Amino acid sequence: MADHHVVVVGGGFGGLQLVNDLKGAGVRITLVDRRNHHLFQPLLYQVATTILSTSEIAWPIRHLYSDRPEVTTLLGDVSGVDTGTKSVTLRDGNVLKYDTLVLATGATHAYFGRDDWAPVAQGLKTLEDATTIRRRVLLAFERAETARDPAERDACLTFIIIGAGPTGVELAGIIAELAHKTLPREFRNIDTRKAKVILVEAGPRVLPTFVPELSEYALKALNDLGVEVRLGKPVTECTAEGVQIGEEFIPSRTISWAAGVQASPAAKWLGIPADRAGRAIVEKDLTAPGLPDVFVIGDTASVTQESGAPVPGVAPAAKQQGAFVAKVIHARMKGKTPPAFKYKHQGSLATIGRSAAIADFGRIKLKGGLAWWIWGIAHIYFLIGTRSRFSVAWSWLWIFLSGQHSARLITQRETIADEK
Repeated sequence: MADHHVVVVGGGFGGLQLVNDLKGAGVRITLVDRRNHHLFQPLLYQVATTILSTSEIAWPIRHLYSDRPEVTTLLGDVSGVDTGTKSVTLRDGNVLKYDTLVLATGATHAYFGRDDWAPVAQGLKTLEDATTIRRRVLLAFERAETARDPAERDACLTFIIIGAGPTGVELAGIIAELAHKTLPREFRNIDTRKAKVILVEAGPRVLPTFVPELSEYALKALNDLGVEVRLGKPVTECTAEGVQIGEEFIPSRTISWAAGVQASPAAKWLGIPADRAGRAIVEKDLTAPGLPDVFVIGDTASVTQESGAPVPGVAPAAKQQGAFVAKVIHARMKGKTPPAFKYKHQGSLATIGRSAAIADFGRIKLKGGLAWWIWGIAHIYFLIGTRSRFSVAWSWLWIFLSGQHSARLITQRETIADEK
């Protein structure tokens, strides 16, 4: 098996866990990703809201495997898969032959058929997305400071987040804290405490994947932070001028999207069925139907638990799937057949600003300060490297003690004149 070639597409949680667990397996591994870094997505919103810098939640993939000579890392974008010739084609024309293929290509934003909203309603999946949101939020305050028209000033100081899942709730909470607690002393012509942060959810409650008791706590915590929560009505129009909710139009210059995701085109590459979100429907061992040498994992895959419920698209699930596929490859090398994949739910966590969070561990449900500490410890534990853990812990401690965010830099485009 020394010549057995495993091609892994995607350097997210699932892909990295797979490569890590294949250490010593006697196989050659090629890891392909369109970016040169692994991203800790659960903390991406903290880059977007000026709490953390980009280097604190991302690591160069080449560096992670610099001591693994059997691992080749390629910066590339996959354009297709030929299962007949067992090859992967990259957009630059290169072709990779595989013996085993693992697609862990993740997901991107979904605008429910309104892709024209994308330029004004920024999603949050990459570092570029996070720095774009950060730039737009900070520039909104700068524009408000110089605006002469009161209506324009109010629009600049109105921040709308669409979608009240964990990402939307976390964004809304931190933007409200930024406006109401961090920035008031830094501006002279505006009172940032008058900023409006509006969280819009088409469903009946925030954080719908949590039990109603915890959702109610999250709603109260958001209200205490000054977040205005709109429930039960979807956004029907989204423009550079603002959003339409039912009969009401709300002027806003900063809109963030956290309402839906769409899987990568892996199912189309393989010619296999997909669910409504584009996730490839896989077998119980995470292989593509009729393709025993092709695995699909993470947000790219639609996996059903024994109970009939879908495996959630969260980092622990992707890591478990990556570890499982590594076990399958090990077992096949020994001529054995491994059991079906079983997802073990490790709990759900969400934070709502500083010192407020919820945690659902099944029978044990927590809210408030204790849940916030558990949330923080869990996230620090899963970061890569001692330096990152120390850096993030220090940033959080500094903010907890001083209330000051340290990453308030306007990057990519540096001036208001450049911003389109």
